[in-house]
Amino acid sequence: MKIKYFDLIDQSFDWPQEEFQLSDGKLAFHGIPMMDLVEEFGTPLRITYLPKIGQNIARAMGWFREAAAKTQFEGDYHYCYVTKSNHFHHVTKEVLSHGALIETSSAYDLDIVSHLVKSGDMQQDARVICNGFKTDAYMSRILELRDQGLSGLTPILDNLDEWKRLSANSTKPMDIGIRIATEEEPKFAFYTSRLGLGYNRIMPLYKESIKDHPHLTLRMLHFFVNTGIRDTAYYWNELNKALDLYVAMRQICPTLTALNIGGGLPTKNSLAFDYDYAYMFEAILEQVAMRCNAAGVPHPDIFTEFGSFTVGESGATLFKVLHQKRQNDRERWNMIDSSFMTTLPDSWAVNHRFLMLPLNRWMDPYERVFLGGLTCDSDDYYNSEQHLNAIYLPTFKENDPIYLGFFHTGAYQDNIGGHGGVHHCLMPGLRHILIDDTEEGGFECREFCPAQPSEQVLSLLGYAAPAAQTEPS
Repeated sequence: MKIKYFDLIDQSFDWPQEEFQLSDGKLAFHGIPMMDLVEEFGTPLRITYLPKIGQNIARAMGWFREAAAKTQFEGDYHYCYVTKSNHFHHVTKEVLSHGALIETSSAYDLDIVSHLVKSGDMQQDARVICNGFKTDAYMSRILELRDQGLSGLTPILDNLDEWKRLSANSTKPMDIGIRIATEEEPKFAFYTSRLGLGYNRIMPLYKESIKDHPHLTLRMLHFFVNTGIRDTAYYWNELNKALDLYVAMRQICPTLTALNIGGGLPTKNSLAFDYDYAYMFEAILEQVAMRCNAAGVPHPDIFTEFGSFTVGESGATLFKVLHQKRQNDRERWNMIDSSFMTTLPDSWAVNHRFLMLPLNRWMDPYERVFLGGLTCDSDDYYNSEQHLNAIYLPTFKENDPIYLGFFHTGAYQDNIGGHGGVHHCLMPGLRHILIDDTEEGGFECREFCPAQPSEQVLSLLGYAAPAAQTEPS
């Protein structure tokens, strides 16, 4: 009779998988024994496996090369990393070392760009896509850095007011782009994206204002749908509308040489994950080439902006099951040593599903459980009601604790949860380690930050440290 947790996984999914292996009932992630990390660094623990970032960038570049060869696509490809998904220096440095570009969304993002240039991680003339709504601070920073010699800055216009401010204050040559306001899926609460300019405003703006501007050159159209790059009728319909506009604009604007198709490549969130990345690259390039050929215009350079795809699969978050609460005859609550709301906020805020596996005891019998966080909030849980499948784990034992790994957590969780800040119920920030490969074929770990101390939290809240006591004279 197959009652082991390993049997459950083996008969339900293809196993082992590329990033997961098993040895003596313990899980390895990219060849790294997870229980060894637990024994050395403890839990709760955040890890970042840096080589995965470069691997995913290389995969996307390879898919483009293969798709371009099959479709006879003549444009170049530029992989951009969306900094908002993970701003840490160890991430941006790794991204840039693999030939990717940077996409920003705020004024502080450009301070990161400035730092990367000064540190030598980024060339001064590197292309930087400046997306998002431009506050006065953001716009001023774009113009200031361009005046300082960062010639690759490419602001993407989100609205007509941005054009007025940019055109009135620019003093040096600069490429610009325009974001298209796409229609949202019918299930959305609104009809058109709040981001970008409507289709019928873009060509008049070019003809009346951009065409003859002495400094600013229209180089790019930016297209993105909120649901991401998926093989659906909705996606192909929106892409074709964008291609109609690109072709019409290219016929009157010879400087328009780039089409930015945004981001939205999914990351693996289940052992049953199935997405044909190579097919999607080929299908997109086929559509672009076909429309351009029919209109007799050159193929554009393609830009993509991948955030979660770049860094998501590099991350993992490890917990220990502290205790099991049996609230009735059916529900078993395994309590972890942290909080889902603070460490994996997407699991609570948008019902995002991560890939979850135990780190040990795979050869033990299993049971169905719910997972509870430590905060006193009723929403601090992870279970089958919020996610696609029920949760099964090795049977709880007081004297043989279960350790859990939530994998592919490298995108957005630190930013949304607030690294180093004040968290719900004063849950401390996690200890975070970085893992890299060694030339000898092994791996090395280094601590990025320790677990958040209470002194830092109290200081942020305005509780000054008590004055030092002096001995009476």
